[in-house]
Amino acid sequence: MGTTSDYDIKGIDLSDDSYTVEQSLIRNKYKAMDAAGNVVLRGKQKMLKMKEQFPFVDGNGDEVFEVNAGGIIDVAGNYVLTDSKTGEDIVILDNDYSIFQDTWKIRDASTEAKIAEINSQGALVTIARNVVPFGGWIPHKYEITDQDGNHVGNIDGQFSLKDRYEITIDDASTVPKEPIIAAAMVIDAIQGN
Repeated sequence: MGTTSDYDIKGIDLSDDSYTVEQSLIRNKYKAMDAAGNVVLRGKQKMLKMKEQFPFVDGNGDEVFEVNAGGIIDVAGNYVLTDSKTGEDIVILDNDYSIFQDTWKIRDASTEAKIAEINSQGALVTIARNVVPFGGWIPHKYEITDQDGNHVGNIDGQFSLKDRYEITIDDASTVPKEPIIAAAMVIDAIQGN
């Protein structure tokens, strides 16, 4: 596995340690804002596609990357993050879906080595979100760990009409931020959070 700079996406600079991801009220459209409130990334799920597609643009509307499902309408599967400027596959987001635990692995697209993992916290909350009517309104919390299982950050759902997540990276020395922020948006859209 390389350094985090090996996973840089041309055209965006995510140098803050905290971001807010917010969903639009209407459909699976998202924006990510830096600590100062500036929009640094926008993404939306393309509708009526056999394979899930999520194009992402920077704050100016320029395409920066796209996340595409590996399979047709797949809740638990692989999603490939591709740099729009170079056409290179950067990372794979792997979903190991379970009623008890949401687990997403972020792997190198070339070597398939694990870079990071995003896990939901609290089996009771995960179960309630999946089976209780209106359970999707319960805010989700995730822990971000590096390839060795060490804590590097959190994704904390906020209770609001629009899905809203606070992403905090405590130590990004080994974990690239772009895939983490993209994963927060993709997780929400795919799992109907």
